[in-house]
Amino acid sequence: MDPRFERYDPKIAAAMIRTNETVGGLPAFLGAKLVEYGPGRLVASLEVRDDLVTPMGALHGGVMAGFVDHVLGCVLYPLMEPGQWAATTEFKLNYLAAVKSGTLCAESTVLSLGKRAAVVRVEVTNGDRLVCVAQGTLLVSDRPAARKPA
Repeated sequence: MDPRFERYDPKIAAAMIRTNETVGGLPAFLGAKLVEYGPGRLVASLEVRDDLVTPMGALHGGVMAGFVDHVLGCVLYPLMEPGQWAATTEFKLNYLAAVKSGTLCAESTVLSLGKRAAVVRVEVTNGDRLVCVAQGTLLVSDRPAARKPA
């Protein structure tokens, strides 16, 4: 195993996949599903629905951006210390081809993980076509310490 990923916890990965049934917010609205984890790697899917497509007939770029942002962070949780969380600080997308239907498959790969920051790459395919590549930086934060009563 890559020494950067020695901390990988398959139990956390399995728990993240189970959240597909209970997650709310934008991932639920989009229908993003976490499918498979490995050390420093995540595969996720999203079914293209009519309500996610523009009047011009292609998937809205904001849908792709939301999907990518979701998998940028989720790949990190099985690698981080318990209680830490990840927040995207920036990411760049290259839209390579219009998506009109079918299923998106995103593969998220951790390129670098330090004590306070991570860099993650995402490749999104639609069938056998690469339709988007992205790279982002995430802040890795500790859970805030509990405040002591005054």
